[in-house]
Parts: sequence; structure tokens; C-alpha cells
Amino acid sequence: MTDGIMIRRLETNAEMRLIQQLEREVWDMSPVPTHQTFTASKNGGILVGAFDGEELVGYCYGFTGFKDGKTYLCSHMMGIHPEYQSKGIGKRLKQEQRKIAQQIGYDLITWTFDPLESRNAHLNTSKLFGISTTYIEDCYGEMDDGLNRGLPTDRLQIEWWISSNRVEDAWVPEIAEYKTPFQITQTPNGFPVLEINESEFLSGAEGVEVPVPQDFQTIKKLDPELAMDWRMKIRTVFQQLFAAGFAVTGVRKAEESVHYYQFVPAKTIPLQPIERGDRQ
Repeated sequence: MTDGIMIRRLETNAEMRLIQQLEREVWDMSPVPTHQTFTASKNGGILVGAFDGEELVGYCYGFTGFKDGKTYLCSHMMGIHPEYQSKGIGKRLKQEQRKIAQQIGYDLITWTFDPLESRNAHLNTSKLFGISTTYIEDCYGEMDDGLNRGLPTDRLQIEWWISSNRVEDAWVPEIAEYKTPFQITQTPNGFPVLEINESEFLSGAEGVEVPVPQDFQTIKKLDPELAMDWRMKIRTVFQQLFAAGFAVTGVRKAEESVHYYQFVPAKTIPLQPIERGDRQ
């Protein structure tokens, strides 16, 4: 964690302009208009920033969502300046977002991320205790920024039930042994290749582990064909697991070229909000 970083809510037009500057540095793309972010902040949206002195080095932007009669916070973007990444700032931003969301009255926050970005996956599930049961094919269509260029923009949707036992008590499943019906081989330059054992894929599993690359961006840059192979195989595997009633609950880091998503039956996860009076 970086010492001296202050996390606080962003609400002024001047702060919206700071977000735009950081967006350009992080994604090299046109930023969200300030009239949109400012209006969202005044109408149920939450924007949180991380400051090193006067400099904005990270932010999180969410607006109100509504579906099937339920209101929730849609956390649309989170960006950290490249020099400040992997220092715990993302987790701190999300914790502040959660605190404000609870004060407003939300009990659910959702967002999407690339399932092949294992660092993001670990934060979202193993550190924040979000879950996922939804895989979205080519969510945003073709994008031309540095992180997304050249591949379908598939996304996992995270559900962060911020007042549930899962989050409040850091609930994790008790699985004696995860089934891993996959094999990892390597290309001549050492990149991991996913091989699927179709005959054993879902047979009698109470928990399943699915490998994904530790460093997908390097694979994208140096072996685009392999990157597409990972995209299509992970799409198939995740969709089959979700259709069978499984949910993502964590990512196990390994001393290999891959990390492992952990899937358990969705019905076993405690997601109901805890009544405030139940906490002393």
C-alpha cells in the first residue's frame, strides 16, 4: 500500500476534469464528458478518487442502475495511474465506494471486467468477495484502445453484495478438492496453452478450477493467435459452468504461468443482505 494516499469522494466540476486527465493516461482514449460524470454524482452516482498530494492517481466511477424492479450501483470505470498500480489503491477505492453506497442505501454494486485479466479477477473476487454468474460475449463491440484492440471484448459481470455474509464476513466456500479438468502446455516461447478434457469437464464436481494466464497482455502483444485461442476457450468453459449453476468466488494464485478461477454452486453462496440490527 502506498503511504500518504488519501481516498475521498469526488463531486465538483473541477474534480471531473481531473478524472478526464487520468483517463487519457490510463487508457489512451477519449474520456467520459464531465457533464455526464457531474450529473451522475448528483443523482445517485458515486465517484471516488485517490490523491497523492494534489494529484489524482486513481478513481472509481459508478452510476445508478435499475433492472427487474431493483436499484443498484453500476460501477462503470476504475483507473489507476500506471506508476501507482499494484499498490493496494484499487481495493481502497472500492472499499470507500462500498461505504458510501451503504450510506445511500445500496446493497448491490455491479461491474464488468475482462475474465483473462487475472490481477483484476483476484481483486474482484478474492479480496472484495464479489461473485460472477454472468459471461457477456463481446460486451462493448470492437474497441481500439491499447488494452482491448484486436479481440472480442468479452466480460464477466461482478455482483458485489456489499451487505451480505459473503462480503461482511469474508465468506469462502469449504471445498475439499477442486476439480481441474484442464491441462496447460507451453508454446516454444513459454506462453501457456489451455487444453480441455471434455470427458471430465463437469463430471461430479463440487468445485472447479479454471486456469487463465498470469500475463495476458504480453500474450496479446506477442502471440495474437494464442490470445484469441484463450478468449474462445475461456468463453466456452465459463458459459458451460454458469449454465450448470456454478459461480465464480475466487482466484487462486499459483507459482506457474497461470492462475486459477474457482467455481462453486451458486446456490451455496450467502448473498442475502444482513439487517443492520443484526450487527452489534
